Amino acid sequence: MEGILSHFRQGRHHQNLKQMIMKVGDSAEEANKVIGKSVSWTSPTGKVIKGKITQLHGRTGSVRVLFLEKGLPGQTLGKKIKIE
Repeated sequence: MEGILSHFRQGRHHQNLKQMIMKVGDSAEEANKVIGKSVSWTSPTGKVIKGKITQLHGRTGSVRVLFLEKGLPGQTLGKKIKIE
């Protein structure tokens, strides 16, 4: 399964580079099925960055993804990411 990274999670004054918003479906019911699963992104150099889907973000099928070790670069916005 795949999802599309749409945005960094941000507040009024700063961005959280280790937290991202990902679109996985068209409704909250579809997005609720993937909570707790892990995600992985492979860089062009072969490095793998892993994260975990933590909770829903709104009611439109978006979820919050938390990357513990390292955040993703800005080039991943709008790209597909694997859900395992």
